[in-house]
Amino acid sequence: MDIDKSSNEHANNPLHGVKLIDMLEKLVAAYGWEELGMRINIRCFNNDPSIKSSLKFLRKTPWARDKVEQLYLHHVKSKG
Repeated sequence: MDIDKSSNEHANNPLHGVKLIDMLEKLVAAYGWEELGMRINIRCFNNDPSIKSSLKFLRKTPWARDKVEQLYLHHVKSKG
């Protein structure tokens, strides 16, 4: 039964199976670094931004990763 419960939880999680790098690349493509930095005011988006440095920061900083995930979900829902 635990397998069914686990599968059900994953089915209800829209971020399941989505890698952080994929979220970040889609957000950068949609908004660009400048707007992304305005929407989520963190240094790795505003000062010499790169995917590599942003991933490093986001993997170590849960509150910032949460903001990226929320923006990603908003972006995906708004696209239809």
